Amino acid sequence: MSHSEPMLRMFVNGQAMSGGSINFALQGAKCLGRVNTAKKYKFYSVRDEFPGLWPVVEGGAMVPGELYEVSYRQLREQLLPNEPCELELTLIELEDGSGSLSMKMREDAIGLPGVTDITDCNGWHAYLASK
Repeated sequence: MSHSEPMLRMFVNGQAMSGGSINFALQGAKCLGRVNTAKKYKFYSVRDEFPGLWPVVEGGAMVPGELYEVSYRQLREQLLPNEPCELELTLIELEDGSGSLSMKMREDAIGLPGVTDITDCNGWHAYLASK
C-alpha cells in the first residue's frame, strides 16, 4: 500500500469485524478501534449470515462495530467484492458525530425472507452469541 494514497474510514459491524469470515479483506488496514454508530439505525440479520444497517428518522439505536483506515484500492479490490449483494456502500454517522463509509442494507433487501430486525440485540456478536 502506498503511503501517498488517500486513506478512508470504514465502519464494519458484521463479518468484516475481527474474527469474521471476511475480516481477511481488511488485512493490513489500520484498526482505529471499537466505535458505535449514532442512534439513527435499525440493524438486521440476513439469514443469520451477516447483518445490515438501515438509517431511520426515529426508533433507531447505536450499533457497535469497528473502525478501520483503508485505502481506496483495498476498499475497491478486497472488501467490496466480498460484501453480500444485499448490502451497498454508504456514508453513516458515528456516535461522536463524525462520518464514515459503511455498508447498509439495500432497500429492496429489507423485505426478503430470512431478514430479521435485531436492533435490540446490541450488535452482531451479541446476536450470534444469543442464538
